[in-house]
Amino acid sequence: MNQHPAASLTRPRNAVVILLDSLNRHLLGAYGATEFETPQIDRFCASALRFDRHYAGSLPCMPARHDILCGALDFLWRPWGSIEVWEDAITYWLRNAGVVTQLISDHPHLFESGGENYHADFQGWDYLRGHESDPWKTAQSECAIGAPLHQVLPGPFPHEYDTNRTWFKREEDFPGPQTMASAARWIDENAGRHQRFFLMIDEFDPHEPFDTPQPWACRYRQAQGADEHQPLLVWPPYAVDAIERGVLTAAQAQELRNNYGAKLSMIDHWLGRVLDAIERNRLAADTAVILCTDHGHYLGERDIFGKPGVPLYQPMAHIPLMIRWPGMAPGRRDMLTTSVDIHATIADIFGVSAAHRTHGRSLLPAIADPGQQVREHLLAGVWGREVHYIDRSHKYVRAPAQANAPLSMWSNRWSTMPQHHVPGRRLLPPDRRARIDFMPGSQVPVLRQPFVEGDLLPLWARNLRFSGNHLWNLDADPREQTDLAGSALEAEYAHKLHAALRAIEAPDDQAIRLGLGV
Repeated sequence: MNQHPAASLTRPRNAVVILLDSLNRHLLGAYGATEFETPQIDRFCASALRFDRHYAGSLPCMPARHDILCGALDFLWRPWGSIEVWEDAITYWLRNAGVVTQLISDHPHLFESGGENYHADFQGWDYLRGHESDPWKTAQSECAIGAPLHQVLPGPFPHEYDTNRTWFKREEDFPGPQTMASAARWIDENAGRHQRFFLMIDEFDPHEPFDTPQPWACRYRQAQGADEHQPLLVWPPYAVDAIERGVLTAAQAQELRNNYGAKLSMIDHWLGRVLDAIERNRLAADTAVILCTDHGHYLGERDIFGKPGVPLYQPMAHIPLMIRWPGMAPGRRDMLTTSVDIHATIADIFGVSAAHRTHGRSLLPAIADPGQQVREHLLAGVWGREVHYIDRSHKYVRAPAQANAPLSMWSNRWSTMPQHHVPGRRLLPPDRRARIDFMPGSQVPVLRQPFVEGDLLPLWARNLRFSGNHLWNLDADPREQTDLAGSALEAEYAHKLHAALRAIEAPDDQAIRLGLGV
């Protein structure tokens, strides 16, 4: 009888997950890019397995973290939210198994309504303050002038970061560097003191704002001939046809891209502190290290910026994944993988399993054998938008058949991303149309709120203009220029998508909304 490939694979004692938010695969040297400098990521990749067909699942930020920490696709049931009463994060099961768990993060959405309990089952957590929407400081520093050296152009609305940044006096004060320094310090203080540990570093860089101190601020803008004393453009618009419609000039578009590159290079530099700490504490021999992201970020590809309501083109959906495994030679892996598989892999490392229904596949067989396939397909999307079916050769994008309805939101915690900059804007409460239902595999009642045409939808699904269905052959057409929608092949992929939705018992209104039947 043939032994399963993963059976002979040595399980590491520890695991470290390093999540860099909005990390664009196509801009990393490890994946062949030359536009920006990422020597530490490249250094890590040189000792790791590089996964070449890794894709986002649920988007954006918190849904992606739900995929990784809970292992269940989020986007078909709700737009954004906390851990629900019918499920637990992987850290709950790790703590029960005696694994020491630590979270180190500067990600503000983890500590606000809509994401406030993902940290709760970590044995320890450290929140580094001041990034993006973090309600940290209520008044500017008295020494704000000249610190942190560069002024920035205002964003489209007042932001907590406008005040927070005045308290950053030097590079070490910025949230990203603080997070990496804290992680390196935790490794130094904890290495060898626990039988097993799980460390998650959830770093919000290089997510916007693309604000950096010198020498990073002018690292790439000087090469374009920009005035180094001009205020930085750090807030990207969320826009389609941005240059064509005059939302940005070509020069502004290039500056935004350069400033993303500056932040990418800065956080890459500080990542080196973590890698050095792992090495000097001799953890490589018994610690798996996973470097991943939640999704990409459009920086002018197809004249798109930010994360607007468009299909998940490759810059957004096709994301990096690297895993350094003790005793495993570096190399490449070409099998199809997605974010929920990271959860399954962590569970497999530590020998635990979730009680709720999950959708991930452990990557241990693929780590052991490059010829092993993990999955035949994956599903990806944002709640209330197109649903994407991706296999090894094609990406199928299915839009609503007519109106973007019916839809339903399933939640007992009833929250979404706060929008404090818009007074009075919040998720509307459930109404009398809501009913009790049950998540697949669960006996816990859940509130299911329907939405029909004309209802105000939750954030991320509002004011959308769909471009129809799309089908691309990713092997022959990686830039997604030749749309095969409308061909005989589309009917085949529509059937595959419908079967995939049924297989995970997705809400029946999703298939109806997409024109796939019941």
